[in-house]
Amino acid sequence: MIAFNKYYNHFNILSITLVVASLLLLSFKGLNFGIDFKGGTLIELRASDNKINVSSLRDNLNSMNLGDVSVKNFGNNKDFLIKFENNSNKNVIEEIKINLDKSFGNQFDFRRVENVGPKVSAELLKSGVIAISVALLLMLIYIWIRFEWQFSLGAIFALFHDVIVTLGLFSLFGLEINLSIIAAVLTIVGYSMNDTVVIFDRVRENLRKYSDIKIYDLTNISINETLSRTLITSITTLLALLSIFFFGGEILKGFSLAMIFGVVFGTYSSIYIANTVLVRLKVSQKTILREDEKN
Repeated sequence: MIAFNKYYNHFNILSITLVVASLLLLSFKGLNFGIDFKGGTLIELRASDNKINVSSLRDNLNSMNLGDVSVKNFGNNKDFLIKFENNSNKNVIEEIKINLDKSFGNQFDFRRVENVGPKVSAELLKSGVIAISVALLLMLIYIWIRFEWQFSLGAIFALFHDVIVTLGLFSLFGLEINLSIIAAVLTIVGYSMNDTVVIFDRVRENLRKYSDIKIYDLTNISINETLSRTLITSITTLLALLSIFFFGGEILKGFSLAMIFGVVFGTYSSIYIANTVLVRLKVSQKTILREDEKN
């Protein structure tokens, strides 16, 4: 049996440090919002000549006074992803095509053009925040009904930890936040909650079963009893996500990376956040018996 409970204090300090650091990053550095949330234009190009590079393409576009321009390879060295802020010129795409043709010849195929206005982007950001907030609220209501309040508090801290630390990492590395990342965060919430509920179910069963074991040792027993299920679920999910990250193309990289962070932190928090709260609140067999009598 693995003595997870021996490391409760150590990992609690680590988690507090990560959450505080993430909050500071989010407060002072902020998030790198994509076009979905700050508005702008996105162009996907494919060059017929692999001698064209990011630097020459960026220099050409900067000469057009488009504002802040981002150019990077997209999948391979012939594909390029171009992003720039909203431009008042309605014919800007045509002008870009003409300018590129003059500079490089007829070398580019415009595979995708997307434009998001500032009003739409603000609405999308608001909708994303509402979606995450509602998901968290509904999850917490479910836990409150399903378990005793001490378990609910543990689930709240675990979910808060997973979401904040994941967003903190995105802020630290300057990774782009778009609609797919919001979808990933919502999935993380569900994954983390599912993992927590499995362990909580076993903890409550063992509280009824063992009247002479303290919650400190009982949570450790419950974690070990559900460990095989936790590892199988986490590892198989991570294998799929790693495949998407390395082979799924540039569009799916952000989504898969957010999910990888979420699975790792979700598994970790189920063990070292949610269960630690039960230990700190000294949940006992009497807690379960009182609830059973009420029901």
